[in-house]
Amino acid sequence: MDNVKIKASNFVMQHAGKLRDVYRIGKMLGSGAFGEVRVCVHRESNAQRAVKVLRKSHMDEDEKRMFFNEINILKDLDHPNILKMYEFFEDDKRYYIVTDICKGGELFDEIVKRGKFSENDAAVLIKQVLSCINYCHVNHIVHRDLKPENILLETNKEFDQIKIIDFGTSLVVKEGEKLDEKLGTPYYIAPEVLNKNYGAKCDIWSIGVITYIILSGIPPFNGASDQEIMKKVKLGKFNFNDPAWKAISDLCKDFISKLLTLDQNARPSAEEALKHEFL
Repeated sequence: MDNVKIKASNFVMQHAGKLRDVYRIGKMLGSGAFGEVRVCVHRESNAQRAVKVLRKSHMDEDEKRMFFNEINILKDLDHPNILKMYEFFEDDKRYYIVTDICKGGELFDEIVKRGKFSENDAAVLIKQVLSCINYCHVNHIVHRDLKPENILLETNKEFDQIKIIDFGTSLVVKEGEKLDEKLGTPYYIAPEVLNKNYGAKCDIWSIGVITYIILSGIPPFNGASDQEIMKKVKLGKFNFNDPAWKAISDLCKDFISKLLTLDQNARPSAEEALKHEFL
């Protein structure tokens, strides 16, 4: 198990004051449907962080519920590969969340730019993802939406420090508890999620899909529509026939095959996957 611990104290401090009283706001790092992310600098310590600004008027009740679910889960988590949340501010129109800053962008963008990764880079990256998910699972948290868009790179030069984000649909589960809510992203969703009977190992399947994609540049389950993709996911049949796999080691293929085991009960846990020789 990783040498990290859950802190009993509240990880996120809610401020009654204004964000600009505590931080200097800098340039925009990105924007989306709900708001934007900017650089911010702590006035006292001069520490550089990021602030996510969310417009309340652009969020429906479900989105607000997911937002507060994420804060509630993250406030008790402490792991080097989970995006650390420092403070939370609120005014009449917006929510503000102050986090670590990751200047390397999303793993998804890096895949688009590179096409595919070397086995060594893939192993360094996936080991961190598994380490993080092992920590979550040991603490009874299932992420449920692992994908390259939810993995941030701290820098765009190295992969030795990634951060997993978006715990909005994560759940705290009891030992052996099965979930039945169908959610996730078609390419990465586990077959048992589609069958509405799943546990923590749905995250392991998603990591298997991510590994396959970063090494080959193509998804293991593809189709012209979400329905077609999910039909293939349910069957769980994939191959290494694409020319991209010719240079990939058997050890690596074995690692992916184990993570993409159709039967969730036979699939390795995160702890077991971390012991695979590929890593």
